[in-house]
Amino acid sequence: MPQPIDLNFQGQAGTIASYVLETTEGLALVDTGPASTLPALRAGLEAFGARLRDVRHILLTHIHLDHAGAAGSLSALLPQARVHVHSRGAAHLQAPERLMASAAQIYGDQMERLWGEMRPVPAAQMTVLEGDETFRLGDTEVTALYTPGHAVHHLAYHAGPDLFVGDVGGIRLTTGQSPRPPTPPPDIDLPAWAESIRLLRSVRAETLHLTHFGSYAQDQGHWDALELNMAHDAGVVMDALDAGLDVQATTEVFTGSLHRALAAEGPELPERFALACPPWMSVQGLARYWKRQAARP
Repeated sequence: MPQPIDLNFQGQAGTIASYVLETTEGLALVDTGPASTLPALRAGLEAFGARLRDVRHILLTHIHLDHAGAAGSLSALLPQARVHVHSRGAAHLQAPERLMASAAQIYGDQMERLWGEMRPVPAAQMTVLEGDETFRLGDTEVTALYTPGHAVHHLAYHAGPDLFVGDVGGIRLTTGQSPRPPTPPPDIDLPAWAESIRLLRSVRAETLHLTHFGSYAQDQGHWDALELNMAHDAGVVMDALDAGLDVQATTEVFTGSLHRALAAEGPELPERFALACPPWMSVQGLARYWKRQAARP
């Protein structure tokens, strides 16, 4: 059974997780979190009797800072560890300067506080994947599944009864919360996401593991709710833009709608959700998507 590590992002429990798989080749981590949460990752490993040096494989669902920001720091500490990443993210992982510069335009002087340093991963330590590969980590068989929609470099990993779905499985912070799509720029592609959901629905697994946050039954209800919320969120942004609202006004409409829905499911959820995926980022991603659609012949 995978062990979850709560990375306590910005001091808030239950927003970003890393998952630990025990194999006969040592430990495998699914997503690392940002470099700012490395102390929590180390403490989480120690809490169940492991050490950072026991990690031999790092499986990245995608290269966004909240999922892969610590990968370079870990590869420097663990020169024998393999970092598994999709081919469309590998170059940015090897040379993260452009990724960090893009993030700095959004977060400004909050970069260090939120994310810490993203160090490069040496190419020699990478295992570059396309999706649809099956490989072994000692006694554990893992299948990488290409699952774009949230990001063009997104992978899910299937290992026996467990399915690690990164962000394409949505954000679900409690059992009672309906899963919701994180839609930051620049790669949101709703038809591709729907196809990824179709693929993941068909995987014979028992448990979904979400980076944001926790483990839930692999059932059709999860995916049904995610698709409904995706259609709703996309519709709110499209309607606001069609009505002539600018992005700031659209964000106010979207945030109000989202917070009301979340508060009905749990009074603490709007604040926690904002750490996992700020509403303004979801609006920017969906606005970019709709503008691209409008520009097509």
